[in-house]
Amino acid sequence: MWAAMVLKLAAGLQVYRPHTMKRAAPWDEQVDVISSDDSSSPDMEMESVNECDSKQSDTNITFDQPDKEITPEGALARRAEMYQDYMKQIPIPSNRGSVIPFTSWTGLGKSIKQLYGQPLHYLTNLLLKQWDQLRIGSEEEYRPLDTIIHPCKAEATIWLVEEVHRQTSSHHHVANLWLKDPMHHASIDAIFPQLRSKS
Repeated sequence: MWAAMVLKLAAGLQVYRPHTMKRAAPWDEQVDVISSDDSSSPDMEMESVNECDSKQSDTNITFDQPDKEITPEGALARRAEMYQDYMKQIPIPSNRGSVIPFTSWTGLGKSIKQLYGQPLHYLTNLLLKQWDQLRIGSEEEYRPLDTIIHPCKAEATIWLVEEVHRQTSSHHHVANLWLKDPMHHASIDAIFPQLRSKS
């Protein structure tokens, strides 16, 4: 008896309970509900179900379903896209001129972040680490870097590279690097400057 009274939800029909009542359906028509007393026959129940089916055949009901599953790689690509969009919005400081003493590229990068209150791009942070690694084994390895390269030139170089990374880097490239480096968070600065509103 219950099997005849329960309509498929996937077809967009309501589940009917064994009560005698009329109820307004979403399409503003009255639907007779079958009683559960012994006087009803299975044939009458099927007739009522078929009548309901024919009334609703004109109504198309769709269910919201995600277009596709979100994979971890897809989520990471989306985060990289959001990161790149955010970094594009941060303006490169125009008022520079302080002389920052430094002994390494990463040390200069850290000082720049503190002085200007801005993050450096993930790719810039990687590049500064690479530049420091290039010095290992050279004759000048232990010499302070600001005695080799003038601090103003070094700072200008970092800002130039930063501008290239902020404005022209592909979020796909960033996402691919993040996929290969499970510790990529360590090279993303947790500095969030106030962005100017676009008005």
